[in-house]
Amino acid sequence: MILLLSASLLRAEGNRSPNILILYADDFGFGDRGIQNTESKISMPQLDRLARQSIRFTDGHTSASVCTPSRYALLTGRYHWRDFQGIVRSFGASVFQPQRLTLAEMLRQSGYQTACIGKWQLGWNWEAIRRIDVAPVAEGARQVYGPNAFDWSRSIPDGPLAHGFDHYFGDSVIQLPALLLDRG
Repeated sequence: MILLLSASLLRAEGNRSPNILILYADDFGFGDRGIQNTESKISMPQLDRLARQSIRFTDGHTSASVCTPSRYALLTGRYHWRDFQGIVRSFGASVFQPQRLTLAEMLRQSGYQTACIGKWQLGWNWEAIRRIDVAPVAEGARQVYGPNAFDWSRSIPDGPLAHGFDHYFGDSVIQLPALLLDRG
């Protein structure tokens, strides 16, 4: 799943500040795109065309081999292990500390508008929309909440919009059981 961070500068027409597009993908290697590997089996002509017309930074590294820590490091410039271990599970809390500056917040301070599109998996404040009148149910040794335990008409705080993004379209944790909240 791709986390797409897009920032565009909305200033006077004469401004030469660049638009910024970061494609951050799970399980996508350096040689998977044709522009970097003529033997690639994955055809993405539009991305290759965009790359030919842009400045590419090709010597990037992640802080971890899994999504939550690497996304956190990209957005904060900080090693995840200083603040947390592992990945955010279904209905997990945000990994961000309120005072921690994010890339999106820094871009906003510089006049950019930002969007995040794709898998977030950095946590939200699910407790803010949980209905207190619905009890968890036992599933084996775990206590879990089903979908009726949440008020889906309310906005879920402490997600991408709370950390500098002006727009967000995506999901929280797609590969994990989306209807279970581990309480034990």
